[in-house]
Amino acid sequence: MRCPFCRHADSRVVDSREVDEGQAIRRRRSCAECGRRFTTSETMVLAVVKRSGATEQFSRDKVVNGVRRACQGRPVDDDALQKLAQRVEESIRSAGLAEIPSHEVGLAILGPLRELDGVAYLRFASVYRSFSSVEDFEKEIADLRKAMAGTAEDQESERAGDD
Repeated sequence: MRCPFCRHADSRVVDSREVDEGQAIRRRRSCAECGRRFTTSETMVLAVVKRSGATEQFSRDKVVNGVRRACQGRPVDDDALQKLAQRVEESIRSAGLAEIPSHEVGLAILGPLRELDGVAYLRFASVYRSFSSVEDFEKEIADLRKAMAGTAEDQESERAGDD
């Protein structure tokens, strides 16, 4: 790591701390030449491998923008989209891989989006899974209804347990 003051190539780490819930490391360094101290921050780069084979850095903004299109005209606010993108990133990072296929990013979006808004979920899933017929929609709607019924039953049993 080059010293930002004298440009000397050698420095030593004086202190290291995890920041952003372990997603980054902050290091205090001391230059071996001039003795001045400076701080560096290291973050793990998460790369997305596209279908074409090209790689690009994961971006929460791209997740938000993609989901925003599916949520157009729906009662979903920006804060909810940001939380969804954060959940997606956390789920992807928890896999512990430096590179992840774009297909996996789409799968990571579907779960939280289903919980957020059923209509937006269907819109996103229809594009993501390339629905080609009415039957594809019908099957997905049936699956969504089952999932929503299961969620309603879970909430009902939780309320009954509180009594």
